[in-house]
Amino acid sequence: MRVRRSRDKIISEILSVCAEGENITRIVYRANTNFTTIRSYLNILIKNGLIESLPRKPKIYKTTPTGLEMMNKLKIMQKEMEEIKL
Repeated sequence: MRVRRSRDKIISEILSVCAEGENITRIVYRANTNFTTIRSYLNILIKNGLIESLPRKPKIYKTTPTGLEMMNKLKIMQKEMEEIKL
């Protein structure tokens, strides 16, 4: 049976992929999801100031300093959660 990823895991992966700046196609493939899902997450992350959209062709998404802090906090939390699983 396939295990679904949590929202925080997907967000952490997107923030990590965008740390150096990436286009939407690379984000989709590296975060192992689809364009519909990525677009909704990117909109949420942009609204919350965790990712910025750079005006280039193709459009590049880059994690902000606040997003990098959030990414690190999420990774720490995920590691701690893995340690308590049975």
